[in-house]
Amino acid sequence: MNESRPESMASFWMPFTNNRDFKASPRLLASAEGVYYKDVDGRPILDGTAGLWCVPCGHSHPKVVAAVREMVGQLDFAPTFQMGHPAAFDLAEKLMDYTNHKFGHVFYTNSGSESVDTALKIALAYHRARGEGSRTRLIGRERAYHGVGFGGISVGGIAGNRKPYGAMLPGVDHLPHTHNIEKNAFSRGEPEHGANLADELERIVTLHDASTIAAVIVEPVAGSTGVLIPPKGYLKRLREICSKHGILLIFDEVITGFGRLTTPFAADYFDVEPDMMTTAKGLTNGTIPMGAVFTKKFIHDAFMDAPAGIELFHGYTYSGHPVACAASLATLDVFNTEGILDHAKEIQPYWEDAVHSLKGSPNVIDIRSIGLVAGIELAPAPGKPVGARAYAAFKKAFAEEGILIRTTGDIIALSPPLIFEKKHIDELFGKLAKVLKDLD
Repeated sequence: MNESRPESMASFWMPFTNNRDFKASPRLLASAEGVYYKDVDGRPILDGTAGLWCVPCGHSHPKVVAAVREMVGQLDFAPTFQMGHPAAFDLAEKLMDYTNHKFGHVFYTNSGSESVDTALKIALAYHRARGEGSRTRLIGRERAYHGVGFGGISVGGIAGNRKPYGAMLPGVDHLPHTHNIEKNAFSRGEPEHGANLADELERIVTLHDASTIAAVIVEPVAGSTGVLIPPKGYLKRLREICSKHGILLIFDEVITGFGRLTTPFAADYFDVEPDMMTTAKGLTNGTIPMGAVFTKKFIHDAFMDAPAGIELFHGYTYSGHPVACAASLATLDVFNTEGILDHAKEIQPYWEDAVHSLKGSPNVIDIRSIGLVAGIELAPAPGKPVGARAYAAFKKAFAEEGILIRTTGDIIALSPPLIFEKKHIDELFGKLAKVLKDLD
């Protein structure tokens, strides 16, 4: 492995990156183990974001690494179009076990973006299969992030992800977001105010008629837009309205799935069962790209009632890739045998107290936390673009303190590996407090 600096950085067009700023002062990671990265100078970097929300069990976990090595030497690739391999079926059964059999089937993808577009397509095709082809409208939410496919950015609600690309999918509407600093600032867990915002779905149903609406998709906790936590009762009310009108409810659990809230999924934490869930990220502990859509049995069975032949004209070359399946099987084994969720539950109160210890730090206008995730909102820097202050904190944290944080707008988002210990929490927030104190 090459741990030195690259000879040139000119050719790589980096995603979601200020390329010119980065290449003027690059942050280069060379290796990772446990809860730390090392940069190309050998300097340890404490990972406060589990990579990109995707490494719940810690980096380079020996069981996952061994499983990947074994499978890539045994079966490097196998198609799943009209073919199969054992690991894809074994993983599907294990995933159903992990959901406590609340779902019946799994459709494999390669990312969260693909999972979202797949779920939306399944929702549309499901209604058509049942003779309700008029149900073509999709409902997302403001400030939502559902990946970067055209389906995902259409139901998503982040202006910067939509504006450059012109027209989105037709027939999409949006619920209002639930973020309210005036009433819910410095919340621990679910905020008190805002459950009534779910009733906006009834207004949309009245406007368009339920017979035209296929699905509602929401993140149980919106992550990439700044850790927006649903008010008490909000998700249950969405479930009630969707059930009343025959609308499918999709939870985007790409971030919240696999332990982020100290439960297997956010659906478990909030005790609300969607009809479909989109997943990725922690599914393989971030080791190999993979995603999956979990569906209720009744959705799958509607397709199986069709005439003989291909039931769903959809899929990807790498759906159920054998190496990804091996990584996921090993990840589930780590969750089960090493008590990852039990540890997350045990450490969560200490994490929460540490997060909220930053209240009163310079420029901090809100802190919100749930499970092992937190959002720290900063006041925008006067005379500078929105996000400038948090981005400065991100760069300072990495360069001067050796901690990796994530920012969106002027919000710092934290989501550590679930194996964080108290000493790591102390290190992260001790150093972050210094960054905030010295920030302009």
